[in-house]
Amino acid sequence: MSFKRTLTGIFRSQEGTSDRAKVPELKTRYYQLSKDKIWEEVSSTLKKVPGYKVLHEVQSVGEITLEKRSTFGRTMDLTVSIVSTGPMRSAVDIYSATRGSLGDLGANYRNIQQLFSVLDKKLAAYKVVS
Repeated sequence: MSFKRTLTGIFRSQEGTSDRAKVPELKTRYYQLSKDKIWEEVSSTLKKVPGYKVLHEVQSVGEITLEKRSTFGRTMDLTVSIVSTGPMRSAVDIYSATRGSLGDLGANYRNIQQLFSVLDKKLAAYKVVS
């Protein structure tokens, strides 16, 4: 992570992925799987990631809500969204926010990177490279 991300994190306490993200690491991930198949894979994978607690899952909407505690005791809420973009193609986005008014020093960015690295490793055979 760059020094710029840490400085930005002084003021920001949330981070999210999207198609229009300027930073390549924060771009939406696409996979060649149906929404039901990717839901099963992502849901089971996220339950096994240490340090994260799955709070809520809504398969019909395609959202998984997670919680993580930082080493300083702050709580971070994460939402993983799964959207079908075609019959055999799905997109995964992550939004992470820290509770409280102070910045996160880049912790939300690191959370997104960690979850995407776990998912990319697990779903490497299905990842769409753009």
